[in-house]
Amino acid sequence: MAVEVCVKGAVGAPDVLGDCPFTQRVLLTLEEKKVTYKKHLINVSDKPKWFLEVNPEGKVPVINFGDKWIPDSDVIVGIIEEKYPNPSLIAPPEYASVGSKIFPTFVSFLKSKDSSDGTEQALLDELKALEEHLKAHGPYANGQNVCSVDMSLAPKLYHLEVALGHFKKWSVPESLSHVRNYMKLLFERESFQNTKAEEKYVIAGWAPKV
Repeated sequence: MAVEVCVKGAVGAPDVLGDCPFTQRVLLTLEEKKVTYKKHLINVSDKPKWFLEVNPEGKVPVINFGDKWIPDSDVIVGIIEEKYPNPSLIAPPEYASVGSKIFPTFVSFLKSKDSSDGTEQALLDELKALEEHLKAHGPYANGQNVCSVDMSLAPKLYHLEVALGHFKKWSVPESLSHVRNYMKLLFERESFQNTKAEEKYVIAGWAPKV
């Protein structure tokens, strides 16, 4: 029986994969492990009755391995790792928090209307910390092979690149060469190409919040 995943449909085009980075993290993990899965695209502004019956909170992603629907991307990727241990995507505990503050600092900077409020510098500080980690341990978060940290960061860095490029004409500084190379490597992976939302849907997803 194929694994089933409920994912966000795109804003304004609910029959196309939407822009949820937490959903993409789950799909990337399945793709990297070559697990066969079936996607259910959920129109988040008009959620189907069957979806709310199996998942009353109505959040995506949720996954079903054959018996029940399970929410929360953190929980889901942990279960995928247990059920499908090869190839292993386990990160060393000391690397588990690498880049973990990039997404919240990106969101603060994206929403900021005041160029002197420190949000840009806060994001740059987090990206510089990632740069130092990759310089010492790269090209991925745990060396030559991808791990769970990369599965989490890849969608968030994609949102950062697309949304800040569109709304603020901002991009990762060239001085952060390891981060830029890291993003290029991640975005070129077949797993990423198979699971990313189109840029226009990422922009549409952020537009109401900016």
